[in-house]
Amino acid sequence: MRKPISLLAASLPAFVLGTAALAAAPPPDRSGEGEPAFRSLYKELVETNTTLSAGDCTLAAERMAAHLKAAGYGGDDLRVWQAPDHPKEGGLVARLAGSDPKAKGILLLAHIDVVEANRADWTRDPFTLVEEGGYFYARGASDDKAMAAIFTDLMVRLKQEGYKPKKRVTLALTCGEETPSAFNGAAWLAKEHKDWIDADFALNEGGGGRLDEKGHRDALSFEGAEKFPQDFLVETTNPGGHSSQPVPDNALYEMGAALVKLSQYEFPVQFNETTRAYFSRMAGIVGGETGAAMKKLLVDSQDAAANAIVSKDKAWHSMLRTTCVATMINGGHAVNALPQRVSLNVNCRIFPGSNIEGIRRTLADVIGNPKATVTRKPARSGMVPVPTLDPKVLGLIEQVSARVYPGVPVVPMMATGATDGVFLAEAGIPFYGLTAMFADPDGGGVHGLNERIRVQSVIDGRRFHYQFVKAWTGS
Repeated sequence: MRKPISLLAASLPAFVLGTAALAAAPPPDRSGEGEPAFRSLYKELVETNTTLSAGDCTLAAERMAAHLKAAGYGGDDLRVWQAPDHPKEGGLVARLAGSDPKAKGILLLAHIDVVEANRADWTRDPFTLVEEGGYFYARGASDDKAMAAIFTDLMVRLKQEGYKPKKRVTLALTCGEETPSAFNGAAWLAKEHKDWIDADFALNEGGGGRLDEKGHRDALSFEGAEKFPQDFLVETTNPGGHSSQPVPDNALYEMGAALVKLSQYEFPVQFNETTRAYFSRMAGIVGGETGAAMKKLLVDSQDAAANAIVSKDKAWHSMLRTTCVATMINGGHAVNALPQRVSLNVNCRIFPGSNIEGIRRTLADVIGNPKATVTRKPARSGMVPVPTLDPKVLGLIEQVSARVYPGVPVVPMMATGATDGVFLAEAGIPFYGLTAMFADPDGGGVHGLNERIRVQSVIDGRRFHYQFVKAWTGS
């Protein structure tokens, strides 16, 4: 049974909110206006293929820029850009100036590239937006083109309304988030053109709402921290030889043994300020055996029985610890030869504040084979400390949520995946993951087959961001 819980109660002393400072009457609610125009923009963006293999982010950026230009943006307030050696991996930056020159305002960041999608595997064409049974289906319908379309539409509406914010509003649509080897537009902007995107804080993907099995809204979460992605290379080698004379010493067998050991190891439960607050809130929301297990873990992180119950949920399992998983393997050089080299990629999502070298040593100890080497692979960025949560931002999130999602508690969370927010943080721009959209318990096929998001979730998310941005920039 779901229970109404007010965010930041006495159990969360770190999140004392300055809601009194934001108590002014909200502006008239126009957040639901213009839905047909938004749907058209959303469809255009989703149906522009932006996969790395065959897509064109620059084309998508140009198409979104056309909407912004038609609304009145131009000059230095609208830039479509791409690096010279990455002509199809561009993006855009648009700015609505504020009246207070000292207020850097808010940055709306969304990526427009998407994960690859094979038409033969999908029930529907992944690059045609289909509305069916109360859902939008398509690659990127959720990740992250729903948010990109909402932000672009919001900028258009603010201009059309003649809105004059006190604090500026900046939009950045970037490419490269989904593929580590790709040119990353957010990283490029943060390093080369921070002046284009500088802000008091940014709203980025992450967080979002959680629906239960019956479609009820359990909680709206916002990201206050995220794990650090790090790949490690495991290698086994052997002199090899003719396959007609096999020997027990075999690089493939050694890697097979290493795989079994890695599959059986689990990193211990950890908490930080954000995850402790999250599970404190969720324990009351979820209730029952699972809620009780969460409370037990908060008291004793080594409670194996409680861990087993909570970790049945893959998202909670990952939020509680560092995770490492084998993702790619390569070995052998001929069908009639003993393997000379086998390599394995292990992808880790590291709990904030952990020692990366310590993680590497743990993997080596788990494998327990001195002939197997474990080395750290280059990472796209450095680990960023957990940001300080601004009580005014959190207070406004709760206020807007109370209007759009009445009775639904708001909880801080830690993202188990990585986002482009890390590049902003490295440049000194704090960020919050806040899609403000609710997803099904299975994640809606994000990064997988038949990606989907509820139509109502997108429409509600659009209303949320309109109200939040106007309330923040106008106060």
